[in-house]
Amino acid sequence: MIVLEKRPQPSRFWSYATPVAAVLATMVFGGLLFAALGKNPAVAIGTIFWDPLFGEFAFYYRPQILVKGAPLVLIAIGLSLGFRAGIWNIGAEGQYIMGAIAGAGVGLAFYPLEAWYIFPLMVLGGALGGWAWAMIPAVLKVRFGTNEILVSLMLVYVAEQLLASMSLGLMRNPEGHGFPGSRNLQQYESAHNGELIAGSGMHWGVAAAFIAVIFAYVLLNRHMLGFHIRLTGEAPRAARFAGVRPSRLILFCLGVSGALAGLAGLFEVAGPAGQITIDFNIGYGFTAIIVAFLGRLHPVGILLAGGLMALTYIGGEIAQGNLGLPAAAIQVFQGMLLFFLLALDILTNYRIRPRKSEVA
Repeated sequence: MIVLEKRPQPSRFWSYATPVAAVLATMVFGGLLFAALGKNPAVAIGTIFWDPLFGEFAFYYRPQILVKGAPLVLIAIGLSLGFRAGIWNIGAEGQYIMGAIAGAGVGLAFYPLEAWYIFPLMVLGGALGGWAWAMIPAVLKVRFGTNEILVSLMLVYVAEQLLASMSLGLMRNPEGHGFPGSRNLQQYESAHNGELIAGSGMHWGVAAAFIAVIFAYVLLNRHMLGFHIRLTGEAPRAARFAGVRPSRLILFCLGVSGALAGLAGLFEVAGPAGQITIDFNIGYGFTAIIVAFLGRLHPVGILLAGGLMALTYIGGEIAQGNLGLPAAAIQVFQGMLLFFLLALDILTNYRIRPRKSEVA
């Protein structure tokens, strides 16, 4: 029998070792999952983690890691600010959708005009769309004390219904022969988020992700607001004595996370996705939660975790095509990563001790 013994202080070693241990545990148990599906586990794991970087067609897949990783990093950076302060925005997927709808709507409103200012206005519209959607749970929490977890999560399903409505109605391509979906923004030069360097995968969304990492690092380590965010999460009572205003912090953290999620949606719809469709959202908002915790809520850690998660996306697609693995198995594999991260994270605050036998 074993017991968990509270550590006097969180373990610095396990704080950094937990993500690595979680990745290794995911590989082991993911391999068992693939073996149960009749696949060679070593080949499956190698296909997911090795082939996108060093395989035969790595020259094609490497740029895709930037494309897939950028929205994850953008959303996760915003979420991490709130998570550090104990503010739980679980509805980034809805804010991502609303940012895409608002940004694409701005671009389509100008169609077929070609002008330099259209894409900057789309960026502004995407940020405002995500920000406005995040302000709903923020204002309700500040004004009525509602639970931001439930409200933000329920708003995801509202956003999905709005997405379907826009795809079938107001934003449907009039030249699309009745098929759902908006005009293809990749064919509208002024509204297209194309590659900045051909063949590199680098577009404005990737640049925004790097800027967000730098901004978050400076905010958390060099600014009083960042100190308030960290203090509120680590010692709420001390934060109140330090003059931190919880309502302002809630509005700021939810607003920033919503705006960054909205930007991610805009850069995706104007770039890789190309158009508003019923199935536009593919779970970036939820996967970004894994990225945020895998990166230990640290900007640089999130950048690395976003790249790792993007690698599993690309590698998972290769495994589906080459090995015939079902998409659900890849999703379970990604979910294992969060499960093991949360499970092993207990070692940061607790020691495992054998239970001493009691003398009768």
